[in-house]
Amino acid sequence: MPGQIMNGEAFPRLVIAGLSGDAGKTFVSIGVALAARAAGCRVRAFKKGPDYIDAAWLRWASDDVVRNLDTFLMGTAGAVASFFRHALDGRSASAARDEALNLIEGNRGLFDGADVAGTDSTAVLAKALAAPVVLVLNVRKMTRTAAACVRGCQALDPDLALAGVILNQVAGERHESVVRQAIERECGIPVLGAIPRLDDARLPGRHLGLITPAEHPAIEEAGRVALDAVRQHVNVGALIEAARAAGPAECPPQAMWRANDSSRKNAFRDVGAGPTIGYVCDSAFSFYYPENLEALAARGATLVPISSLSGEPLPGHLDALYIGGGFPETHANALSANVSLRTSIRAGAKAGLPIYAECGGLMLLARSVIWQGRRHDMADVLPIDVEVGSRPQGHGYVRLRVDRDNPFFGGGQELRGHEFHYSRIVGAGDRVPGDLPTACAIERGTGCGGGRDGIVVGNVWASYTHLHALGAPAWADGLVAAATKAAGR
Repeated sequence: MPGQIMNGEAFPRLVIAGLSGDAGKTFVSIGVALAARAAGCRVRAFKKGPDYIDAAWLRWASDDVVRNLDTFLMGTAGAVASFFRHALDGRSASAARDEALNLIEGNRGLFDGADVAGTDSTAVLAKALAAPVVLVLNVRKMTRTAAACVRGCQALDPDLALAGVILNQVAGERHESVVRQAIERECGIPVLGAIPRLDDARLPGRHLGLITPAEHPAIEEAGRVALDAVRQHVNVGALIEAARAAGPAECPPQAMWRANDSSRKNAFRDVGAGPTIGYVCDSAFSFYYPENLEALAARGATLVPISSLSGEPLPGHLDALYIGGGFPETHANALSANVSLRTSIRAGAKAGLPIYAECGGLMLLARSVIWQGRRHDMADVLPIDVEVGSRPQGHGYVRLRVDRDNPFFGGGQELRGHEFHYSRIVGAGDRVPGDLPTACAIERGTGCGGGRDGIVVGNVWASYTHLHALGAPAWADGLVAAATKAAGR
């Protein structure tokens, strides 16, 4: 059958899943990637779901670009195609020290999805990829009940290829022995590792999840802890063998080409014949899907990375500006002090520079950001103030319907994205303040309030919704078209 992988070893693949969030999936995935690389194995990592931060950690651990695989954002066919387009081909391995491992970290619980049926869950993705699943199980204060949890997963979906279990938070040898025997006897699958309770802080978190690798104060030490834990307590060789034993999978024909090395390794400094688009990229603004930048470059745009923390204004030769998400609140002092950048963004917006901003970008374009009781001046492009609270204001998948004029999207388009923000527009409550124009009705999600998202001021778009280029190809078309128009081409 065209597009079908007939050799199960062609794309060695393995899903690391959990029963819930905070099960230890990211810690284990980082450790496995580092340990496999240390053993001479080539590793490519993927993140199920829309998460930017876990993907950044996986990129650091694998030393390669990480692709998000999300069946809600890009459809099942799109996610599967993306995986096989970028996965390592194990058939080219010439020796034991040149094995390949495609590692997919799940999100939330194994069967948790967009609805009661578990639509778009990690389990759904694993089955679509015909990938075996290893379950990370936090066994703190449980013994035989752990076997019931695993048995329940087997019973809920017998078609899921559950290949083994890694125990986490093990109290000691006796604890490990009881849990291991219970799972292997009752469930018939192996326990492939047992990680003890560790005193190290490991991967500290905050609002929105883990601290990003760029901001971690001791990233090498964190990596060493994860590497040592996995190397000492997990059978990495057995994980690689499980990945190599993955059966045939239906691979979409469009996925059978290989992205070249520059699309994976380079810093997206592609030079095209089209407009010049700047994107703000540093520890304050790091939420960018690689496919989004690649999509702009593929349409001929020249991409220019810009630091919001350097004290410099915008480059003078931009035809458009893209501001992704991140943590502007934790960098609020530095952003507020960068008067030259704030002034140049405001001047550019007034002069008609197309600006596309998501979440953190929306915050940078506001009059001010209120963080921990202090007000910090921002670019003052949007007539709003934004306050960061202690609880999520919007969290989950988003579906928008474009219903008003804007610089980037045609009317009637459906846009699928996601949001995760602790900030809100001050005074918005359940509505968008005043007569602030917005371009989208929210069919699912929170957005800016009042069932609306996509604030439009001149050629500026600012929303709480993050889009992925594979699920919203019109996004790249619209941004490049607006930039080309601005450039007079």
